[in-house]
Amino acid sequence: MLGHRVAARFADLVDSGALVAPLPGSGRTRERFRALCGLGREDLCLARLGEGHLDAVAILHELGADPPGPGERWGVWAAQPPGPGLTAEPGEGGPLLNGLKPYCTGAHACTHALVTADSPEGRRLFAVCVGDPGVRPVEGSWQAVGMAGSDTPDVTFHHVPAVPVGGVGAYIDRPGFQHGGIGVAACWLGGAHAVADTLAESAGKRPPDPHTAAHLGAVDVLLDAADTVLERAAYDIDADPLDTAGGARVRSLRVRALVEKVCADVLAHVGRATGAGPLCHDPRHARNVADLTVYIRQHHAERDLAALGRLLAGHEDER
Repeated sequence: MLGHRVAARFADLVDSGALVAPLPGSGRTRERFRALCGLGREDLCLARLGEGHLDAVAILHELGADPPGPGERWGVWAAQPPGPGLTAEPGEGGPLLNGLKPYCTGAHACTHALVTADSPEGRRLFAVCVGDPGVRPVEGSWQAVGMAGSDTPDVTFHHVPAVPVGGVGAYIDRPGFQHGGIGVAACWLGGAHAVADTLAESAGKRPPDPHTAAHLGAVDVLLDAADTVLERAAYDIDADPLDTAGGARVRSLRVRALVEKVCADVLAHVGRATGAGPLCHDPRHARNVADLTVYIRQHHAERDLAALGRLLAGHEDER
């Protein structure tokens, strides 16, 4: 089963110590983004799990909490769509979480998670043990064909003990929130490279064809531009890791929008150049296309572009 294979690979990477990357803003952010891009090129579902773990490591560091212990696999469950969500209520031994949290990547593969919930003081971040009996994935709630192996169901919480991490609003207000958003885009870009690999391989095996060559050239320009933008973002983050200049939000929105557009254009070029053949006969390529199509929808399209426009126009951003 795909999900089991991805979970096993994720566990192997964590247990072997191979799933590591420099912290954002450490002076080596380019290496971090390259590592995430490499995961995306290998397998976008694996990248989704790996990015969540690496993001959790960075969040714990930035908010002054203890790092993950040996063999612990962490996720970040912070989706806040409309509807009933997760609440933190005072308990005798500390906060208790109750309710439903959607889009919990690694629900069956992670040992721990950082979870956002509404407390009496306001929305904040909590650390939980996923093995607690009160944490229950809602079976059948993740029906996606793309990103099927990412293990991202809804999860119910019933009196789950939780440890606060940072203060109210600290999860979103820290500069690393914006840096982490670019890390997700690095995973998307890795997936676009994987999709483009099929076109490059196909073009090398075919007789000269101007249309295929034109698509390959267009894809090369797109990917090279996105790679360059990602490297520039890494440089800018390292130059101002605490966002003293206040440019992190604009940078994150710009980079994510650019990478999302590049991914969508690469999907279109490769599909037009190669036709239905690879989608029908190459399971890896078909999975890469389906996974990338779903994953880039973490970009909220015109909503994110509108947020960028408000910032550029001098209006307060509404997250």
